Amino acid sequence: MNNFREVEVVVIGAGQAGLSSAYHLRRTGFEPEHDFVVLDHSPAPGGAWQFRWPSLTYGKVHGMHALPGMELTDADPERPSSEVIAEYFTAYERTFDLRVRRPVDVRAVREGDDGRLLVETSDGTWSTRALINATGTWDRPFWPRYPGQETFRGRQLHTAQYPGPEAFAGLRVVVVGGGASGTQHLMELAPYAAATTWVTRREPVFREGPFSEDVGREAVALVEERVRQGLPPKSVVSVTGLPLNDAVRQAITDGVLDRQPMFDRITPEGVEWNDGWHLEADVILWATGFRAAIDHLAPLKLREPGGGIRVEGTRAVADPRIHLVGYGPSASTIGANRAGRAAVRDIRRLLTTEPVAA
Repeated sequence: MNNFREVEVVVIGAGQAGLSSAYHLRRTGFEPEHDFVVLDHSPAPGGAWQFRWPSLTYGKVHGMHALPGMELTDADPERPSSEVIAEYFTAYERTFDLRVRRPVDVRAVREGDDGRLLVETSDGTWSTRALINATGTWDRPFWPRYPGQETFRGRQLHTAQYPGPEAFAGLRVVVVGGGASGTQHLMELAPYAAATTWVTRREPVFREGPFSEDVGREAVALVEERVRQGLPPKSVVSVTGLPLNDAVRQAITDGVLDRQPMFDRITPEGVEWNDGWHLEADVILWATGFRAAIDHLAPLKLREPGGGIRVEGTRAVADPRIHLVGYGPSASTIGANRAGRAAVRDIRRLLTTEPVAA
């Protein structure tokens, strides 16, 4: 006798990508808790949004696209996005009766018997014929390593731990990173901090003009090509550049977004460059992005020599039972919705054939 609970599909993660996938599973005839199960390690609905800092109001959020089948309407732009989106996701799960199990930590996905997969969790083991991995990136903040990092006497924190600008009042802050989070942090911090310094590895690229559908398609195509080659995915922002709006223009004029090259080492008092320039700092804020949270898939040996998982559409090339939604080109919110639908379509096709042994 084993203690496995059998389903046709396991969905890991209940953020935008996971809920979109669950919606399409339900819409095409799969019953929650009978044919599929959604496992989420967060304490409540809301995906990664529930952990965002209070000053990130809904009006500042760009790219939040409605989940399929239910629009997000009449949201107060002044409310924290963590509250608005958590409430929306809560209502969505209830409306479509998705029965998300939480908090459940997925520890490993392994090969089982008869072509099935075993999903080992803090709530027991599930046996499944297909898997939709929708774990996103929030749980894997990327911390670069620099000489002397452990000697710094001030505070180091990542975007994932950012508490809001008030916490930096009167402090000298170095913000590291050329993405959207780095620029947002700098613009928020400037009125509170004693001084801010922006450092990036590469010269930031600002994008003039609207973000058209053509620009979006081109960016997604570049990210898609990376995952098709088995390389770790880059963010869409890294391809498109930073939007140049009125607030960003003003921050550039005011000297807030005055980029400096990346420092070479960290000292107990601050940071230092090889040309002898030393900058004293109280805080180093690493706005250096995130990596895909896919370590639990390691037993399946899906990674390519380039470090990523080779994906065609949402399907792992090495294993047609595995779909990665919200990975690479589907990491954007609208991309996650489309990817959820595509993954379910492919899985239905797979499950109507004989079980496939790995």
